[in-house]
Amino acid sequence: MADLETFTGRLDPDMYVVTATAGGERAGCLVGFASQCSIRPVRFAVWLSEANHTYRVARSAEVLAVHLLTREQHALAELFGGRTGDREDKLRHVRCREGHGGAVVLEDAAAWFVGRVVTRVECGGDHVGFVLDPVEWGERPAHDGPLLRLHDALGISAGHPVD
Repeated sequence: MADLETFTGRLDPDMYVVTATAGGERAGCLVGFASQCSIRPVRFAVWLSEANHTYRVARSAEVLAVHLLTREQHALAELFGGRTGDREDKLRHVRCREGHGGAVVLEDAAAWFVGRVVTRVECGGDHVGFVLDPVEWGERPAHDGPLLRLHDALGISAGHPVD
């Protein structure tokens, strides 16, 4: 693994907050594994940790919302990355609204989209991929600064530490 870190250590991906709602439960978490994965049709994949409360809610969700944050929104990233939904409803601390299909949309995110879950992909590791078909999106021009990236979030202690 240490050898691969010579490659992965150079990466500095955007960070996202992913929210899910299903069966009367709602959840959200900070995600570093996500990317557009198709051009035609447009598809986007987010990878959720199986240890995470958001993953357990997302398994039954028809849609997920994916949010971009700016560097100035570090406190929002810390809320979704540093606390666990097993103990509290993180969404009660933020301004949010209902989006397409009942998705939870963070009103203060720099940009966001709601995607219909097309498929789930098990990778044989500790994350499961959710491939999304975007159906609704928006942005807040007031938050147009540099996006929050991995190096900006390194000081956040994970709500569910990785062993």
